[in-house]
Amino acid sequence: MEAQENQVALPLRSHTILGVCEAIGEDFGFNPTFLRVPFAASVLYSPTWAIVAYLALGLVVLGSRLLFPKAKADVAVPAEQPVAANEQQEFAKAA
Repeated sequence: MEAQENQVALPLRSHTILGVCEAIGEDFGFNPTFLRVPFAASVLYSPTWAIVAYLALGLVVLGSRLLFPKAKADVAVPAEQPVAANEQQEFAKAA
């Protein structure tokens, strides 16, 4: 059974703007909502600085993804288990 997922790039997903918060959440292992809420609040306080900070983090994420891409896991094909062959030989002996 092959486990392949069709994943769309972060900036192209319909539920993200550039995928910055989601990318940082993936990299550091936390829910991106914990970063989205402060960004939304900072837009109310100072929209210009919030947008500049978001775009700057976007460049940092882009640079880190280009410089250090994640290694794609090879899909391993399950090999026949020798136990099954031994069981078949046992059944042949019993018959």
